[in-house]
Amino acid sequence: MKKISEILEYAKNLKPKTIAVAVAQDLEVLSAVSQAKRAGIANAILVGDKGKIEEIARQNAIPLSEFEIIDVKDVSDSCIKAVSLVSEGKAQILMKGMVDTSIYLKAVLDKEVGLRTGNTLSSVGVTEIKGYDSLILFSDAAMNPAPDVNAKKQIIENAVTVAHAIGIVEPKVAVLSAKEKVDPKVPLTIDAKELEDMNKRGEIVGCIVAGPISLDIAVSREASTHKGYTNPVGGNADILIVPNLEAGNVFYKSITYFSDSKSAGVIVGAKAPVIVTSRSDNDETKLNSIALSVLLADKFELVTLLKRVV
Repeated sequence: MKKISEILEYAKNLKPKTIAVAVAQDLEVLSAVSQAKRAGIANAILVGDKGKIEEIARQNAIPLSEFEIIDVKDVSDSCIKAVSLVSEGKAQILMKGMVDTSIYLKAVLDKEVGLRTGNTLSSVGVTEIKGYDSLILFSDAAMNPAPDVNAKKQIIENAVTVAHAIGIVEPKVAVLSAKEKVDPKVPLTIDAKELEDMNKRGEIVGCIVAGPISLDIAVSREASTHKGYTNPVGGNADILIVPNLEAGNVFYKSITYFSDSKSAGVIVGAKAPVIVTSRSDNDETKLNSIALSVLLADKFELVTLLKRVV
C-alpha cells in the first residue's frame, strides 16, 4: 500500500469490526464512526453521556439510530465499560473519545478487565507525505518516554506487525540517531547497534533492521549514496524508530503542520487495537485510524484462529 486511502479501501473488503468508544461525546469521533459505518468497515458501541452524545449528533446531523449507546456519565467508568466490551469479545477495537489519555490508558491496563498481554504497548503511526513515494511508519510517539533496548525491541515488533497488516512483507526498519556510527558518548547509538545485531541473530524477525542511522540517510537515497551508506535500509526505510517520546512527538507534529500529509495511528501490544488519536486530530485522521485498526483486528482474528487449529 502506497497511500492512506488504500488502507480504507482494503478495509472495505474485510468483515466489519465493532468499535467500543470510550467517552463518545466528541464531534470528530462521532463523525468518524459514522463515516466508518457508511463505508461498511465498522460498527460502534458508544459509551458515554447519552444526552451529550445525542445533542452533538443532533446539532451536526450525525445519524445515531444504528449505534448502541450505553449511558455512562462518569469518565473513568465509561473507559472501563468500553474496555470490558473488548475484553468480553463484544467489540474488536477500542477507541478514545473526549477523555484524557492517562485515564483512558489506565482502563486499558486495568488488572481485572484490561487488555494487558505482558508486552510493551507502543503507538505506531502511518503517514503519507506528499512527495514521498511510499507510506512511512514511525514509533513510538505517544507511549514510552525513554524506552530501553528491550522495550525498543518490542516497539520494533509492534511496528512490524502493523507493516505486515498493510502489506509490507519485509519492512526495512531504521533505528534513528543523530549519527550513523556507534559513539560511546551517545548511548542511543549503542542501543541502535544492539537492535541491528538482534535482527541479525534472529531475535527480531520479519524485517531488516539498521542502526544507528540518521533520518536523512534513512529516507533519502541521494543522502544515503552521497554518504556511502551501503545497508539496504538506506534511502528505503519503511519504519522509523525514534529515540524517545519527545523525538517522536516532534516528528509527528512536524509532518502534520509543516507538510502536506495524511496520517493514521494505533496502539499495539494489547489484546486488541487501541485507538488513541489526539483530541486535536480531525475526523479524517480518526477515520484513517479506524481503517488501520480494522486491518489489524482482522490479522489478530486470523492469528487466533490459526492457534486454535494448531
